[in-house]
Amino acid sequence: MTEPAGLLRELSPVVLSVLVRRGADFATAEDAVQEALIKALTAWAEQPPRSPKAWLVTTAWRAFLDLSRSEGARRAREERYEAEGHAPAEEVDDTLRMYVLCAHPSLTPSSAVALTLRAMGGLTTRQIAEAYLVPEATMAQRISRAKRTISGVRLNQPGDLGTVLHTLYLVFNEGYSGEVDLAAEAIRLTRQLSSLVDQPEVRGLLALMLLHHARRPARRGADGRLIPLADQNRDLWDRDLIAQGVNILQAALARDRLGPYQAQAAIAALHADAPRVEETDWLQIVEWYDELAAFGDNPVFRLNRAVAVGQADGAGLAALARVDPSTPRWTAVAAHLHEGNGELRLAAELYARAAREAPNLPEREHLTRQASRINALLRQG
Repeated sequence: MTEPAGLLRELSPVVLSVLVRRGADFATAEDAVQEALIKALTAWAEQPPRSPKAWLVTTAWRAFLDLSRSEGARRAREERYEAEGHAPAEEVDDTLRMYVLCAHPSLTPSSAVALTLRAMGGLTTRQIAEAYLVPEATMAQRISRAKRTISGVRLNQPGDLGTVLHTLYLVFNEGYSGEVDLAAEAIRLTRQLSSLVDQPEVRGLLALMLLHHARRPARRGADGRLIPLADQNRDLWDRDLIAQGVNILQAALARDRLGPYQAQAAIAALHADAPRVEETDWLQIVEWYDELAAFGDNPVFRLNRAVAVGQADGAGLAALARVDPSTPRWTAVAAHLHEGNGELRLAAELYARAAREAPNLPEREHLTRQASRINALLRQG
């Protein structure tokens, strides 16, 4: 049986959908669901109720009525709900609408991610704040602003699935910090979305997440050091997750409706398929990056393509010359390619500069070690 906390997180978006369908405004309904979840953590400590969903809907609806200030509005909502029939099949559509609403284009990416975690993930404001390493008050303000922004948005318009997928990918890329594993949470939410939407790109994003997540145990050393892909112990990779990701990807590609997430997942699958870095099929990876180019000019993809070209035929520097030097991590890639070209002194200088430009401490420390390693080789020579 699912643990109470896990069950609550699964039911949270469903209950929110029910309240909105009954006529509740999103902001108040979301607050009411959070109150119901908090009550459930105590009330279900020993044993969940026979019908957890019904318990949560009832408790959340009562909380919503308590939160609503207008008696007239309250009665109108109750009368409208009692007068209207709602088939259970609507829940799937409503849950999907909740995803679309949380990823509404009017929201900033950070606000969309926070609202998705709160409304669809069932996480508390404190948990989200800890995951983002910001004060709880700051995150509360961010979520409140997001809810105000979409307070007047109706749920009867088609939404942008691409925005939803991008928001989930942003959640995944936050990785892990605090008590909430955001990468695992993003995978859970994307699995849920995949069960609601029969689209190859949704499957492609899920496959991409699984394939990247499979390498997580090898990404850091025992001392916490960042370990790049080429140096990872591949015996530590989660082969079950890789198999899941590959199977999902193959089924998506068979639909012959290629999208950028499927192409990225194909690249991740080629890395996962190589027993050793020397056996990586770099030529095919370059081809997949060329497929990605058809979906728009993305400097990060072109930067990664330059690395793959360097491995495939040694022409990485020529490919890099066509990438904007202001692209994040451009200097680090230049250092790597110049090192591969035997230009050690320039590589050392570039690694040191890349360390100064690094967006976080683990990358800074890694690039500093790379510069030190090259300088040591120069002294020996």
